[in-house]
Amino acid sequence: MSHCLNPQCDQPHNPSNANFCQRCGQPLRLKQRYRSLNLLGQGGFGRTFLAEDEQQPGQPRCVIKQFHPLGQANASKAIALFQQEAIRLQDLGHHDQIPSLYAHCEEGGKHYIVQQYIDGQNLTQEFQSQGVFNEAKIRSLLLDLLPVLEFIHSGGVIHRDLKPDNMIRRWRDDRLVLVDFGAAKFATATALAQTGTMIGSAEYTAPEQLRGRATPASDLYSLGVTCLHLLTGLSPFDLFDVHEDCWMWRRYLFDNPVSDELGRVLDGLVAGAIKERWPNATAVLTALQSPSMGGAATLPPVVTAEYHTLAQLLAQQQWEAADQETAEILLKLTGRDRHRWLRWQDLQAVPLPALETLDQLWVEASHGLFGFSVQQRVYERLGGNRLYRTSLWQKFGDVVGWRDRDRWLLYGDLTFNHLAPQGHLPRYCFTISGRHLQNWFYGWPQTLWFSVMAVLQRFN
Repeated sequence: MSHCLNPQCDQPHNPSNANFCQRCGQPLRLKQRYRSLNLLGQGGFGRTFLAEDEQQPGQPRCVIKQFHPLGQANASKAIALFQQEAIRLQDLGHHDQIPSLYAHCEEGGKHYIVQQYIDGQNLTQEFQSQGVFNEAKIRSLLLDLLPVLEFIHSGGVIHRDLKPDNMIRRWRDDRLVLVDFGAAKFATATALAQTGTMIGSAEYTAPEQLRGRATPASDLYSLGVTCLHLLTGLSPFDLFDVHEDCWMWRRYLFDNPVSDELGRVLDGLVAGAIKERWPNATAVLTALQSPSMGGAATLPPVVTAEYHTLAQLLAQQQWEAADQETAEILLKLTGRDRHRWLRWQDLQAVPLPALETLDQLWVEASHGLFGFSVQQRVYERLGGNRLYRTSLWQKFGDVVGWRDRDRWLLYGDLTFNHLAPQGHLPRYCFTISGRHLQNWFYGWPQTLWFSVMAVLQRFN
């Protein structure tokens, strides 16, 4: 099926092999390559279509956004915002949790953006189907999206419209993708000093943004308000007492307890005054990974001689070399450096402070992206425990990027940069498990990973 892009066409459905609409004669492919399949949604300023790219092998799915204002008074401003989304996505570059920009064009007097299609459901839909989020899901949400905010803020961009509708949980790996950068703006010193138009959804918008003075901290505020809404199921307007000038969200938890530790993190996100709010996404991640929150310790690890090379490699973000150095350290700690392979029982002999230091170095250098404890949280989020299940382990491999298209990747095919999925590294230490690698990946040496996790669990 092909769907005509002409808003005035009263019979938009056409055969899948048609090149022109049988009703109005308009071309059915944008830029002669993107074929619209069906209408996904429409609003006051445009429509969104599911499409496919006919010039790519396999004709992968994509999304066509069409600017089509319906009686809007400020159409010129809307056009600028529509075009701005393409500019921001192009300026940011690639990130696995932000839709890729494929094309930006004007055709037939209408403006279009073509983006990567994210197959999943947004958090509003997830809330409607599953109910309020518990503490574990909120913590997982924060750990998933805060690195994305680190990325866009480091690129000088403020999203300005964080809300459940703009957070999509991707089916294939359960990760959250941040969408809709139409309201985004550059956070230059000049822009931050100027008062502009208030853009965003009022329920989730920071006070300074309501006054047209958005900052990166405004995104943190919106993220925190999103968490409060998902925890309570109530509109943010109902969670704030205007007479007392404070949030009253704890009153509405209703058999959904939140620890004092996470409560303090959320309070710091939704503080009205910027000076009382968390300064940046990294600071929030550090707080979430503190011992009281069940994560890695925040005190700097003691880097003795055996960790000096690893610490240097991690500081320089030489991830592949650091990954292999981690395996070398484990071999030396277990006395297996001459054998060049590890047995599951060898991990039982690793001193707790040593394993703690290895994990902490990875977590801190990657800002929570990599590390044994990060892998543990991902696995537990998927429902994992010490009972091995092949299907669950395969799903874990999919989520952390160790598998692709139902096959386990070779070590040389891994991603050794900050665009890798959360929990992607360390990995080489698992490669050296099993005599002469004969056991590698067939029946996965889960005993080694469980041994690592068991030691970390005893620490935490």
